[in-house]
Amino acid sequence: MAARERLTSVHDDHAVLRRDYPGLDEALRRDAAAADVAGRLSDDVLAHLRSSGILAAAVPAAYGGLGAGAATTNDLIRQVAAADPSVAIILFQHYAVTARISEWATEEQKQRFLPPLATGEWIAASAWSESGAGADKRNLSTTADRTATGWSLNGAKTFTTGAGLAQLYLVLAQTSAPGGDDGVYGSDGQTFFLIEADRPGLIADTGMDLAGMRASATGFVELHGCRVPLDNVLGPVGQAARIIAGVRQSGATLGAVSVGIAEAALELALTHARRRGLDGAQAVRHRLADLAAQVESARALVERAGRRESSDPGTTTLLSKLHASRTGEQVCLEAQRLLGSAGYLRDHPLNRLARDARAVGLMGPTNDLTRELVSMPWTA
Repeated sequence: MAARERLTSVHDDHAVLRRDYPGLDEALRRDAAAADVAGRLSDDVLAHLRSSGILAAAVPAAYGGLGAGAATTNDLIRQVAAADPSVAIILFQHYAVTARISEWATEEQKQRFLPPLATGEWIAASAWSESGAGADKRNLSTTADRTATGWSLNGAKTFTTGAGLAQLYLVLAQTSAPGGDDGVYGSDGQTFFLIEADRPGLIADTGMDLAGMRASATGFVELHGCRVPLDNVLGPVGQAARIIAGVRQSGATLGAVSVGIAEAALELALTHARRRGLDGAQAVRHRLADLAAQVESARALVERAGRRESSDPGTTTLLSKLHASRTGEQVCLEAQRLLGSAGYLRDHPLNRLARDARAVGLMGPTNDLTRELVSMPWTA
């Protein structure tokens, strides 16, 4: 009975997604396996995502959104991740770009960019990472040079989630030589640009064959003499590091994706135990109880990060990502062990979840960089 009750509570905990965004949860769950095999989202899921209203959550109400903070957006990402983690990281990146615009954009930029991001006409993506720059985004090869009317960008970005789906990219580029600052993440002389997908010189390629998060449209963004006007610069020129440093203070955390994955894995383990009659065995119940404790602890830390109520919200946000991503991997692995040979079948959803869980630890800031960001003040 305990396993049955717990299974019900996990399922009902995703009621907000089903109630406020009808049809989205069902579409995600129905297509997740096929999207993983195909390496792309179906047109039906994309249509549901755009029309559901969920993309508006982080947009201020004055521009057509809900004005939700990190606590709410983290929870929505968690619920989406339980259905399809690939869509959850697309949503996370959309919320992240939306939040940066809300925080740093001019009024004209807000009027121009935020309404289509709220309606779902546009999806936003972050194009920060590139080969050779490292997880801390130093030594960027992407450059932006001043022109008579604006900027010209050249370079290539990798691991851009939503590449090819997005209508707006937040691109990080070097606009002047770095001055040798001793920051941990980012560098001086870097600037953020808001670049529409249809600008000449911007080419998006979703050709990455990922092991996990296969339907996330993660790929490359190339810039070849891509010209943008002056009013597409987000924030102060040369001071992108200030924007990056403030991201963790927002409370938004990729740990929410991992919690959703862990909840889905736990639900699969509980379902297996119930169907096989294993919920009557004390040893199995105790293993499930341990998994439930891990999931709840990760969720509690993610929720605390979103509420920004600790004395150091930035550190709490970093710790939530580190702890939740490790928990997601561990819960998937233990669930696979509990299922035995059933969990070893290639098409079992646990294997997809396990691959997706591993990906979160590699996303920015990567878990190793997260540890560095947390520990640096201890030796300062």
